[in-house]
Amino acid sequence: MTAAIIDGKAFAAGLRERVAQRVTRFAEQAGRAPGLAVVLVGDDPASAVYVRSKGKATKAAGMGGIEHRLPADVPQQALLDLVDALNADPAIDGILVQLPLPGHIDEQAVTTRIDPDKDVDGFHPVNAGRLAVGLPGFVPCTPLGCLMLLKDQLGDLSGLEAVVIGRSNIVGKPMAQLLIAESCTVTVAHSRTRDLPSVVQRADIVVAAVGRPQMVKAAWLKPGATVIDVGINRTPEGLVGDVDFAGALDVAGAVTPVPGGVGPMTIAVLLRNTLISAERRENIVGEGAL
Repeated sequence: MTAAIIDGKAFAAGLRERVAQRVTRFAEQAGRAPGLAVVLVGDDPASAVYVRSKGKATKAAGMGGIEHRLPADVPQQALLDLVDALNADPAIDGILVQLPLPGHIDEQAVTTRIDPDKDVDGFHPVNAGRLAVGLPGFVPCTPLGCLMLLKDQLGDLSGLEAVVIGRSNIVGKPMAQLLIAESCTVTVAHSRTRDLPSVVQRADIVVAAVGRPQMVKAAWLKPGATVIDVGINRTPEGLVGDVDFAGALDVAGAVTPVPGGVGPMTIAVLLRNTLISAERRENIVGEGAL
């Protein structure tokens, strides 16, 4: 068996194009473009690169992008005051505070300060609760991107057995909630799960988000399984995921590569969430599927 390679880069490009088309229609009706504010604290190189990528994608989609760069030693209250100002700004539809934050800042205090209806990252506890009980809200971008790839590859997911490896609030937990909503049978596993290989071998869908290079081996996979690799790990050999990609190609039915799989979806979904926030705030009904 040779697995199909799920091209997240191509899917993300299509999503960004659909968003851009709806942004044009939104601007015609609202008299303004959707606005996304990104806040970067400190000079972490990886975060800086990511913020630049978001800025370019925002501009390409026709959105208004505002970037706030704060020094690493900024007082927590000053950051909270900025969030308050962005919450009150009618031109801002989405607020994203880039994580991680410096150690002296309480990330939860900052996350919960963002207006849930502008929380396009989907990290606010209100949005987590909305997801858990099936109410409209914002879902973290990476797991929502994973779900889009899965539905594009498999269609109806109902009845499939899924294993999510990783239990973070950013990926693992919301991914499990999304799959439950699609009527999958879901197991949330992690590095301490007993006999993890046998748990993974049951799965029609495997989502690996544990942050360990090539932890998931080909022998763990059920033949024909669809594998979504969220991991991005830097090694001396370059970027690798949480799954042994070369081995998975011989067993899985479909698998995402690293890079070029899940990664491009995160920014594309961020743009989608920002557009939806703008449409809700202006009471505009968007046309076309996202």
